[in-house]
Amino acid sequence: MPDVADVQLSKKKDFLDQIEKRRTFGIVSHPDAGKTTLTEKLLLFGGAIQVAGAVKSNKIKKSATSDFMEIERQRGISVATSVMGFNYRDKQINILDTPGHKDFAEDTFRTLTAVDSVIVVIDVAKGVETQTEKLVEVCRMRKTPIMVFINKLDREGLDGFDLLDEVEQKLGLRVTPQSWPIGMGQRFKGVYNIYENKLVLFSPHGKQSEEDVIEITDLEDSQLDELVGPSSAEELRSEVEMISEIYDPLDVERYRDGDQSPVFFGSAINNFGVKELLDCFVEIAPPPLPRITEERQIDPREEKFKGFVFKIHANMDPKHRDRIAFVRVCSGIFKRNTNYLHIRQNKKMKFSNPTTFMASKKEIVDHAYPGDIVGLYDSGNFKIGDTLTEGEIIHFKGIPSFSPEQFRYVINKDPMKSKQLNKGLDQLMDEGVAQMFTMEINGRKIIGTVGALQFEVIQYRLEHEYGAKCDYEPLRLYKACWISSDNDEQVAEMMRRRKKDMARDKHGALVFMAESAWALKMAQENYPDIGFHFTNEFE
Repeated sequence: MPDVADVQLSKKKDFLDQIEKRRTFGIVSHPDAGKTTLTEKLLLFGGAIQVAGAVKSNKIKKSATSDFMEIERQRGISVATSVMGFNYRDKQINILDTPGHKDFAEDTFRTLTAVDSVIVVIDVAKGVETQTEKLVEVCRMRKTPIMVFINKLDREGLDGFDLLDEVEQKLGLRVTPQSWPIGMGQRFKGVYNIYENKLVLFSPHGKQSEEDVIEITDLEDSQLDELVGPSSAEELRSEVEMISEIYDPLDVERYRDGDQSPVFFGSAINNFGVKELLDCFVEIAPPPLPRITEERQIDPREEKFKGFVFKIHANMDPKHRDRIAFVRVCSGIFKRNTNYLHIRQNKKMKFSNPTTFMASKKEIVDHAYPGDIVGLYDSGNFKIGDTLTEGEIIHFKGIPSFSPEQFRYVINKDPMKSKQLNKGLDQLMDEGVAQMFTMEINGRKIIGTVGALQFEVIQYRLEHEYGAKCDYEPLRLYKACWISSDNDEQVAEMMRRRKKDMARDKHGALVFMAESAWALKMAQENYPDIGFHFTNEFE
């Protein structure tokens, strides 16, 4: 019989090997930079899909795998974070494809808490755009390792060095080019892979094959002139020499510390330059990293399971009214049919059909390791930021909640469907895309969002997923302020005098709906013992 100690050692080694294999990253960009297309092509290389969906002129011809909601297919934009897993070169890759649209930035910010590194996609013609700046700023604050993919090289765009300068100045990144384009647009011949000293020739057939890759360890090789032409070869030689003089060589430790960003060039729609990015990524990207909680730092190699909910999605499959909580496994092994403690509710829960994802396709999973994203079917127990453990009381930090900036009254267009409307609103609010307030004086419901597009998405999903129709009535409000106080008398007086401005959020917490900055200032002066908060501290 095998020795007990040997068995335990073998299990421990397998556990550590599984952690080392994981690479969990997010893809972020401005809308239309080609982020979803890049995701598709990465999946293609991983053998996770056989045919890629082309996203062109904002109409999806063949639906992109990661855009599984009907409204996304119609508009050609991603409005919800998708989770996809595949194997590549003995690594388990978990991609979180995020919405690029600014109205859904909150979902993206939360998703960034669940990844260990990110790939930023930049359009070669448009350069660095505003939304990208905001997202990269969040990554830099957290010291998240960043790689950059400059996309759409098959079109005319900005000069490579000008782009690198822009990335350094606007995003505050220290770049190190790991591939370099040979021309662009009509003159695009391919890229030189600096990381592996290989020339990759471009042919716009959408399939990058082995015969397109030629190993050239010395750029002075006359074969280069024959393949790309003497003038392009000379230009490449002088530019690669400039790169070696201007930019530091790749330092994996600096990259993992968030202090250096490798840059790759390519054309995702033509499946070109993507393999170079992926090959470098699986070699140097960090495995699952420690996570900070209010109590202590969690090391992924700890034996006991700990994880947190970073996203909730209702109706991933409209045929079944399912609601799924996305959990990032932070340490230990998540096991099916095992009791775990739901910290906020202080109750034990077990999950009979936890799932892993390939966009909307789901598979039941028996074990999940640090870095993995597990979907748990949820009947309303979870909120974003909730923690699951084997018993230890911990609270994960840094999951943001935004104060709404736009408000509208909800009008039920079909009184016969009130029940469906209420259920739909209830579940969609749990996803954290918007917040709902019920006025104390008349029970009217108000939806607050960060951006206008969310109202349209809510309306669409209510009708197509719940069979309920709603309309909106404009409402001018400055801020929703959650209130807290130990002075019960002052709260009671405020409730009496300002009842028309008081509401409750989904969890019953009191909220002051300030019509203007002046109204808020007056309330703060009149009720000095009451705290007014722009973020929901009760979450």
